[in-house]
Amino acid sequence: MTGSHALRTMGLGALGTVLITSAFTLPASGATTIDLGSASSFAVLAGSTITNTGPTTITGDVGLSPGTAITGFPPGTVSGTTQVANAQSLAAQTSATAAYLAAASATPATSIAGGVLGGLTLNPGVYSYASALSLTGTLTLNAGGNSAAVFILQSASTLTTASGSVVTLEGGAQACNVFWQVGSSATLGTTTSFAGTILALTSATLNSGAQVNGRVLAQTGAVTLDGNTITVPTCAATTVTTTTTSPTTTTTTSPTTTTTVPVTTTTSPTTTTTTVPVTTTTSPTTTTTVRTIIPNGAPKTGQGGTAGSGSAPPLLLGVGALLLAAFAGATAIRARRRS
Repeated sequence: MTGSHALRTMGLGALGTVLITSAFTLPASGATTIDLGSASSFAVLAGSTITNTGPTTITGDVGLSPGTAITGFPPGTVSGTTQVANAQSLAAQTSATAAYLAAASATPATSIAGGVLGGLTLNPGVYSYASALSLTGTLTLNAGGNSAAVFILQSASTLTTASGSVVTLEGGAQACNVFWQVGSSATLGTTTSFAGTILALTSATLNSGAQVNGRVLAQTGAVTLDGNTITVPTCAATTVTTTTTSPTTTTTTSPTTTTTVPVTTTTSPTTTTTTVPVTTTTSPTTTTTVRTIIPNGAPKTGQGGTAGSGSAPPLLLGVGALLLAAFAGATAIRARRRS
């Protein structure tokens, strides 16, 4: 691996070396993300041993290959699976080695003067130093609003942070897109707040209280822990914000005019038909009976009258009866007409 670093350093010399000597922000060329393959779910991966002291919390898988000794769990806890000297841990180590080589060969790289990272603000890109990288204080990684921006930091030998050092992510930078390629071993000081995936060729040591938003992957040596917190980062989907100005449509609402039209209602007179009961008065029919007393025979006029007892009286009676009947009928007809 020393030869690959030498070739990379020579290549940087041919391209022209840019030194970062102050806290200014340095623009760098874009970098391609590193594929972790089968190692992506592992928070801790070692080659020889994994040892822990204190209440370390690991969110992700733990793997060891070809070694077999993992100690200190409990009190340490692991939320994922623990793979020891098996097909899964071997596949993870193979992927971690490939990722290490990809990070080491990433170009073009900007050289960091003296390997001192404290106080710098770096834009996305590849940064390197031909010897050891060190961090005291704060290193800021600014993605410039691009959540897919990639940062690759290459150290030819070691990576060391002082106690209380911080790696700050700004401008949408994500820990899942930060990679530290370390030519030998990495050591994080007490209470360091670190971001990114450590790809160490040999070993990694985390002192008391150090926290990593990323991964600690060591290929051939050990990983030593002491009351640490290590969390596999989740990459949020890249968001592209497009601002579109839509034309403004002005709607003019005319005032509403209400016209009241008088309605003339013509009521036809109602003709009421009153049925008056008809009283029919029937006048009683008066029948007048005229009694005529006809004397028997002619009155005696004295002695020796000329009237005798011949047929005259019956004839007179009949005529009288007819007259009476006619009179009665006429009277009845007049009575009926009057009614």
